[in-house]
Amino acid sequence: MGDGPQRREARMAKAAAQKSTSAKRSNGPAATKEDLLRYYREMVLIRRFEERAGQLYGMGLIGGFCHLYIGQEAVAVGVQESVKQGHDKIITGYRDHGHMLCAGMDPKEVMAELTGRIGGSSKGKGGSMHMFDVPTGFYGGHGIVGAQVALGTGLAFAGRYRGDDSVAFVYFGDGAANQGQVYESFNMAQLWKLPAIYIIENNQYAMGTSIERSSSTTQLSERGASFGIPGEQVDGMDVIAVRDAVAKAVKRAREGGGPFILEMKTYRYRGHSMSDPAKYRAKEEVDEMKTTRDPIEHVKKLLAEAKATEDEIKAIDAEIKGIVAEAVQFAQESPEPDPSELYTDVYVEV
Repeated sequence: MGDGPQRREARMAKAAAQKSTSAKRSNGPAATKEDLLRYYREMVLIRRFEERAGQLYGMGLIGGFCHLYIGQEAVAVGVQESVKQGHDKIITGYRDHGHMLCAGMDPKEVMAELTGRIGGSSKGKGGSMHMFDVPTGFYGGHGIVGAQVALGTGLAFAGRYRGDDSVAFVYFGDGAANQGQVYESFNMAQLWKLPAIYIIENNQYAMGTSIERSSSTTQLSERGASFGIPGEQVDGMDVIAVRDAVAKAVKRAREGGGPFILEMKTYRYRGHSMSDPAKYRAKEEVDEMKTTRDPIEHVKKLLAEAKATEDEIKAIDAEIKGIVAEAVQFAQESPEPDPSELYTDVYVEV
């Protein structure tokens, strides 16, 4: 058989996935056992929450689009270690559930929002892609590809204008990295030395197309070079590598050094969204990543080296199982919003 388009794409995608192992790993301070247990708990919460969200979507209890974060947990968890909750700002795209949970949003409110219930963080009006929670500094998931980058740059400008030391954490993906407003934002951020950390979650695929086919240059950490914005490529499957790289970039931003680009080489296990069967990549590629590069299993190995007991890990697993079950129950018992809610929260009262 010839080397057809699907086979060539699968081969290129596999090569791209393997490159992620060469991204920069941590050489910073080692994590304590307590640190590792916290990282494990937060990543398992995202994983189990997203698994249940996928189940609820399949049952018809979640409508519209639903983009799961399974496989990318180390990025949001590692970044959050440098976030001053309620002071810094976080903004992302539509693959946002993991970021919400890391930011400190109540899992019950997140699940209720996914199912369109009044108990949700946006009263059931935002759904999967458009949640918002000012107290935790989470300025939303956004459905328009790349649009959040301009908004996040505005959040960084607000911090600079007010004279505080807040930092804006602006997430977007490898697909959004090709959008024009991203580069307008880069220009303004560098011109005004804004405290913006641009976090590119390069999960190897934009929609259903591998980065090798959609981007003429695949070193996304270098996309700010023409503006003078430094960047770094990081192993996004290693929570400690993420933690350390972000900590350095944030310190620089708080001290007035301006924006920084962090390309997180990560990988999503599921399709682009729940409606995507992901037939554009080989099952063997996904299985290999799960077996050799899973971020949660990586932390479990580090916990074993740190002498964590099996009982400690099982206790976390049981706790998370209970939290997710409680979130599902809350969502199912919360009523749907009254139609009058269509007319509320349209404008901000000042």
